[in-house]
Amino acid sequence: MEEILAKELTTLGASDVKPIRAGTAFEGPLETAYRACLWSRTASRILLPLKTFPAPTPEKLYGGVKSIRWSDHLLPKNTLAIDFSSSRSAITHTHFGALKCKDAIVDQLRSIHGSRPSVDPISPDLRVNVYLHEDQATVSIDLSGDSLHRRGYREKGAMAPLKENLAAAILLYCDWPADLPALVDPMCGSGTLPIEAAFIAAKKAPGIKRSRFGFTGWQQHDRTLWERLLEEGRDLEIRDKKKLPAIVGYDKDPRAVRVALENVERAGFRGSIHIEKREFSQCESIAERGLIVVNPPYGERLGEVEELKPLYKQLGDTFKQKFRGWNGAVLTGSPDLMKSIGLRASRRIVLFNGAIECRLLKYELY
Repeated sequence: MEEILAKELTTLGASDVKPIRAGTAFEGPLETAYRACLWSRTASRILLPLKTFPAPTPEKLYGGVKSIRWSDHLLPKNTLAIDFSSSRSAITHTHFGALKCKDAIVDQLRSIHGSRPSVDPISPDLRVNVYLHEDQATVSIDLSGDSLHRRGYREKGAMAPLKENLAAAILLYCDWPADLPALVDPMCGSGTLPIEAAFIAAKKAPGIKRSRFGFTGWQQHDRTLWERLLEEGRDLEIRDKKKLPAIVGYDKDPRAVRVALENVERAGFRGSIHIEKREFSQCESIAERGLIVVNPPYGERLGEVEELKPLYKQLGDTFKQKFRGWNGAVLTGSPDLMKSIGLRASRRIVLFNGAIECRLLKYELY
C-alpha cells in the first residue's frame, strides 16, 4: 500500500515522502503528523522518531534509550507501554528488549522525580516504539496509539474480516469515487468496503470517531491545534445524502448482514448505505456506471480451491453479463482462482491481507 500511502501523505502536506523498511517516511511539522492520524485511510501507525543509535548489546540499548530526555514526553503520574521489534540483530527476544527499554525510561524518571510511571500495555498515556534492525535502534513516540485501521465503528466482524485500511486502499487503487454514481459489494460481510467507500465519498475523516490517539496523553500534545483540525474535519464532511453516490452491500449470510447494519449505524451512515440479504446470483447493477468490488473467499484450506472455482467463474460471468459499463475489482489470495474468473485484468496490484499475499485485480467491463 506504499504507493497509495505516499500519495495520501503528500496530499496532507508531508514533504520528503519516501518508502523505508516496513513503512513510509515523511517530514513536516506536528500539524502534518496530526493530519496523518486524522485523515490517513491506509496507514496503520504514525511514529515520531526521537533517536537512532547502535544497540548491539543490552547495555547499549539501555544506555541509548536512557539518553533521551523522557521528561519532555511523560511524567511519573503517566502510564507507559513499549512496543519492541527486532530483525537481524543480536537482541532477538522482544520481551527482553522491551524490558530493557522500559527500565531505561523509568530509571531516568525515578532519578529526577523520585517516582516512576506505571506500565499499561492496553491503554497507556504514552506508547513508545523501538525498532532494532541490524543492531541499530530507532526509538519513536507512537502518535496513533491503537492501529489506525480501528476507526471505531466495527465491534464485531463476520468471518474473515477485511481491515479498514486495506479496504480503503482497495477503493483508492480503484480511483473511487471518481464521479461514479454507484458502488456494489455483493459479498460485503461485515460491511467494511461499503462503509469505507462512504467515508471516502463523504470526505469524512477516518479518525473522526476515535476517542483516543497516542498523542492524547503525550506531554507535548497541542490540544488547540488538534481541536482546530477536528473542527476542520467536521466542516469538510458531506452530510447531504443526495450528494453521495449509491452504495450497496449484499451478503447471503443473515448474521453478516446484521453485523454490517450495526456497523453502518455506528459509522454514521444510516440511510447512505443500503445493506441487504441477497444471494450473489441475484445481484444486479443499480446504475449505468459504477464500481463492483468483491473480496471473495480465497480457499486457504486443502480442497477449498476446487470447491470455489465455480464461484469465481460466476464472478466473471456476472461482471460480463450484468455490469457492462462498470469498473470491477476482485481481491484474492489464490493464483488458481484468479484464472477461473475468465476476464483479462487491466491491472494487478500486490496487497497483503494480514499474512496472505493477495492480488487486487482491476477490470474494465465493456
